[in-house]
Amino acid sequence: MADLSVEVERGHSGARVRLIGDLDKLTAPLLKEPLVTLLAEDRVQVVIDTAELEFCDSSGLWVLVEHQRKLSGRGGSLGLVGVHGVLQRVLDVTGLKAAFDRVVTADR
Repeated sequence: MADLSVEVERGHSGARVRLIGDLDKLTAPLLKEPLVTLLAEDRVQVVIDTAELEFCDSSGLWVLVEHQRKLSGRGGSLGLVGVHGVLQRVLDVTGLKAAFDRVVTADR
């Protein structure tokens, strides 16, 4: 499995988080840490760019769902863009697509 690169671009009240590689049990903490930091900074409008995400397992999906719940509780939102592959299939099959404020699939 590949590593995960997490790139964060901060805006006024939000951020864009770009994921590159694999989001799994071993790499999920690499995403969770910056998401917790963004919440502590009161950046409650977050977009996760998954266009370059190669793989996502249940541990990675749980980090996304958990953070969506935290943001919603603070009046914020979490959107997913560039969704494709395994992540798209899992969101469709489980119905978790509805858990996120916005899900935009990639044109592949």
